[in-house]
Amino acid sequence: MNQFVNNAQALRLHIPEPQCRPGDAPDFGALRLPPAGGLPRPGFTADESTLRHLPYALIRVLDDDDAAVGEWRPNLGLERLCEGLRAMMLTRAFDEAMQRAQRKGKASFFIKSTGEEAVAVAQAYALDARDMLFPSYRQQGLLIARGWPIEQMMCQILSNSGDQLKGRQLPTMYSAREAGVFSLSGNLGTQFPQAVGWAMASALRGDTRIAASWVGDGTTAEADFHHALTFASVYRAPVILNVVNNQWAISSFAGIAGGERATFAARAIGYGMAGLRVDGNDFLAVHAATQWAAERARANAGATLIELYTYRAAAHSTSDDPSAYRPREEAAQWPLGDPIERLKRHLIRCEAWSESRQQALQQEVDEQVRAALRQAESLGVIGDTRIERDSLFDDVYKTLPAHLQAQREQLRKEG
Repeated sequence: MNQFVNNAQALRLHIPEPQCRPGDAPDFGALRLPPAGGLPRPGFTADESTLRHLPYALIRVLDDDDAAVGEWRPNLGLERLCEGLRAMMLTRAFDEAMQRAQRKGKASFFIKSTGEEAVAVAQAYALDARDMLFPSYRQQGLLIARGWPIEQMMCQILSNSGDQLKGRQLPTMYSAREAGVFSLSGNLGTQFPQAVGWAMASALRGDTRIAASWVGDGTTAEADFHHALTFASVYRAPVILNVVNNQWAISSFAGIAGGERATFAARAIGYGMAGLRVDGNDFLAVHAATQWAAERARANAGATLIELYTYRAAAHSTSDDPSAYRPREEAAQWPLGDPIERLKRHLIRCEAWSESRQQALQQEVDEQVRAALRQAESLGVIGDTRIERDSLFDDVYKTLPAHLQAQREQLRKEG
């Protein structure tokens, strides 16, 4: 008998399990948060080999007293921060209204970004308005921060005649070429290689625009994620690749995608790429990390992988019940808090804001959303509107081929 077989221990697999399940008390005792402001900010052209501690650190700017501290503190004026607060609040008000509309049967589906508003808004503010964005389905704040009319987003969600995409996309799968927001894909991993390809084309043309893309922690387990990192690293594509680690996919926690063994930002190391890990609920930290990565890309110093460490406070979508797989109280006890509340407190500390102004702004954004929804609903809601039949020929070819032109004419004649 082989001696190795005689002495062998039975093999077994490790099955990752979240810290808590429904019925348990939330427990974030294993989460180690470094103090804000303690991390040096390297030059944005620094060699990747000198940056390998950053994927295991956590960039934080706002401290426990709501002050902005440390080398990563961005040069953002108070007026700009107030604008960022408004954009985050408008995003949340939009989300709340559209979920209510879905619950009333006016829309088929919706996905909220509650607790993750700083990710989209702060990153949009750190990028040039001409840069191309390849988001996932929880970054509606990108469009709002870029001033895209929320009425148009609502029309798509309500599937009415005002939908610019003519019913070709699911609700929340936005597309806005004029705003530099690439059409979302239900197969989420595709956004990363598409962003890298767009960035490579921009470099080949000698353009000055960079690309940015977003996926969730679960998507990092897909092949598209690794294909994108390979091309971005090999060709030093001018792109920012963001992983929004909000702790949960639709029903599985981040450990299933490998987040238990190492940070998601650490995956950059194997590709020789810069990696940053940032407090995703700290508006200033998110802006600073994104600005650093954008400067690096524009300097032809290569791509950056950013892990935005945050928490999905709401359900995955209107089709999900998170109480089936995590404690009900977990979101409220997330140690990094709420991004809107944290920025509000910082502005109050800077004497640029107040609780009364906060209440007034809340009323203002709520009324803006209500007015937009009234306008969108006037064009119909799901089930009671129809898009013109011959629009199915639109937006497919740049120049419609002759045989499809003939089919369109036949359809029109048949009424």
